[in-house]
Amino acid sequence: MSMVQAEQTLQEALAAYDLGTLVSDPVRFGEGHINDTFLVDAGERRFILQRISPVAFKQPKDLMENIVNVTEYLGREIEKLGGDRRRETLEVIRSRKGETCVADSAGAMWRVFAFVEDTICYQAAETPELFAASGRAFGRFQRLLRDYPAHTLHETIPHFHDTEDRLRKLKEAVAADPLGRAKDCRADIDFMLARESDCSVALAALREGTLPLRVTHNDTKLNNVLMDDQTGEALCVIDLDTVMPGLSINDFGDSIRFGANHSAEDEPDLTKVNFDLDLFAAYTDAFLEQAGDALTQAEIRYLPWGAKLMTLECGIRFLTDHLEGDGYFHISREGQNLDRARTQCKLVQDMEAHWSEMNAIAARYLSE
Repeated sequence: MSMVQAEQTLQEALAAYDLGTLVSDPVRFGEGHINDTFLVDAGERRFILQRISPVAFKQPKDLMENIVNVTEYLGREIEKLGGDRRRETLEVIRSRKGETCVADSAGAMWRVFAFVEDTICYQAAETPELFAASGRAFGRFQRLLRDYPAHTLHETIPHFHDTEDRLRKLKEAVAADPLGRAKDCRADIDFMLARESDCSVALAALREGTLPLRVTHNDTKLNNVLMDDQTGEALCVIDLDTVMPGLSINDFGDSIRFGANHSAEDEPDLTKVNFDLDLFAAYTDAFLEQAGDALTQAEIRYLPWGAKLMTLECGIRFLTDHLEGDGYFHISREGQNLDRARTQCKLVQDMEAHWSEMNAIAARYLSE
């Protein structure tokens, strides 16, 4: 379904809900790459209406079951701590028939969330304090869900953070080369293939029982945290589409990948792309301040690996999508996914140069 078609069918989706009298037509909202998102103003309350991407999510009902179960669990935990569940976790709005998502005439699935008022969503870590605030949010997410049975969640995207599988798919894309693009990014391909053994580090630790299975967010970017517009503190973790069983180090690592630098994710000038060790330290401190003893010693020890592997894996994904024709990540210009891949390679290179310092920062939190 094209973006125009999403506008055409959103009225069908709205008709399945009782949201009150709309003040105006829904408008596109946010800067996400995957789903089509609209803000619905119903006067006394506002809502987020989303078309779930059929390309990214093949089992939308399983996805919504995960989200409902996790948000309801989080809500109970937040209430135990005296918090406000309507502001500190997402609220899924059910349809008139009690459904968590509804289908339109084209077969696309739509869902509605309550809009969390008086919040700000930042696209970049404009200050170290802001980045640290997101670290506390995702550390708290881990702590609140420490006792949730991770194995009961659906794996809505099979092999999502299976870095070995991501590399395999890259190799297949290189071999097929349907658009003839491989010749122009040979150095990028070689960079990733040279780190094949790295792709197995975390997965081997999971298979061996060194790292435990957790409830993980799997897309822990700063822009997936709503900040209170008065206090500036992290309030609510959003975009739970990829909540699945996984590794805590991956959640940590994806935040570092996204936030411990000062460049755009698609910055074409790689001289502007640099890993910031101070931001890594600030985020590590904030994340562990909240996650605390919810993590094992092994998880803390592997945190730098999480940062490196999530950055490498994301680069692999961007490059694979570029080679295959940009069917997964939305692009606004030709070559954007290749630029995204190259920024990830540069960050991996910088992390390797600071590897001993990264490990020393994590080691501060290890018990003697």
